[in-house]
Amino acid sequence: MTAGLTLVSHALCPYVQRAAIVLKEKGLAFDRIDVDLAEKPDWFLRLSPLGRTPVLRVDGEVLFESAVICEYLDETRPPRLHAADALTRARERAWMEFSSAVLSGIAVLYSAADDAALARAQAALRARFEQLEAALGDLGDGPWFAGTRFGLVDAAFGPVFRYFDVIPPEALFDGLARVQAWRTALAGRPSVREAVLAGYAERLRAFLLARGTALSRRLATMAA
Repeated sequence: MTAGLTLVSHALCPYVQRAAIVLKEKGLAFDRIDVDLAEKPDWFLRLSPLGRTPVLRVDGEVLFESAVICEYLDETRPPRLHAADALTRARERAWMEFSSAVLSGIAVLYSAADDAALARAQAALRARFEQLEAALGDLGDGPWFAGTRFGLVDAAFGPVFRYFDVIPPEALFDGLARVQAWRTALAGRPSVREAVLAGYAERLRAFLLARGTALSRRLATMAA
């Protein structure tokens, strides 16, 4: 890996996407190296104590965990994406953590073994999105989480909504006008669009189909 900024990634990792969005928002050039998380190379394990992506190499130093990487980039490279006010920054960090809980819920969804488990996972995600709808209502008009300022919460949720370009959203967003508008705005943001490699949707669909879960069967039926 060369000097400068190198993002060690996995093609489907939503947490990698967070870091890539922030890098692109700041106009930073970076190299990108994908690893196979099913067969992690020794050099990667030396960089990532938890064995997870992303990892960011910064002029020979190594950072791991997406929230840490995003915070570092925001502290050191303009423009600032976090709020200037400390209390607002703390609140936004809490919603970034909330986005991680939603990502965990999506993993439960695509891992559900049968239709009953799938329905429970959908209901749990729907409840999360209802909480998000209420929070967006408290913030006023968008298009972004903090109104007119694109921030780290937006970078965290871009990968969340991208899943539902492939996974049928069914009723997850019905009646949630603010969430749907935010999802649409994020899908149109260049940094969000460009945070994944070409062929991402096809790779994600293949990954989901290969799992042999309730969602796999539903996707296969839709494709037939």
